Amino acid sequence: MRKLTYFIACSIDGFIGDPSGDASSMFQFLDEEFVGYLKAEYPETIAVQGRTPLGLEGAVNRSFDTVIQGRASYQLALDMDITSPYGHLREYVASRTLTESPDPNVTLVSGDVVGAIRELKAEDGDLGIWLCGGSQLAGELLDEIDELVIKTYPQVYGSGMPMFDSGFAVADFALESVRTFDNGVLVRTYSRKRQS
Repeated sequence: MRKLTYFIACSIDGFIGDPSGDASSMFQFLDEEFVGYLKAEYPETIAVQGRTPLGLEGAVNRSFDTVIQGRASYQLALDMDITSPYGHLREYVASRTLTESPDPNVTLVSGDVVGAIRELKAEDGDLGIWLCGGSQLAGELLDEIDELVIKTYPQVYGSGMPMFDSGFAVADFALESVRTFDNGVLVRTYSRKRQS
């Protein structure tokens, strides 16, 4: 069974973007040490526009071979005229508004997103599935998430787009590791505690 990992950036107070979904204030923390970590540990999470400047053209995917994101997250790429932001992965976009995929590498999921994820998780393979965002999709998929990798940036937003837009629900996770960086960023990894 393949893992679904919610690999996400957030503020100290748990927001992945401001009220409009913008998280560009977090870009200031992409310094040499932290970007070096991302290149070494999660090269597949760097989008197409950053791969050439960072020397990742032929980089091997280490953790994921598939990405799923919500319509609003995908729109950020479309606004830059990028139709396949993660062309080095199989791309899925959960959307009820897009009727036709703008790119042959992007598969639209317009119906049962939980069922689609369960099918992807049931496939053979060593690499997992990356839940890229956003908030509503993460809320829908909360019960399917096996791992959280949370890049916490040293900022407080006060309000905005929460990590999970799902209403109140309790889901238990166990802390696996914490990595700290000189710029104040923390990367925490959690695995889901399953009921036996």
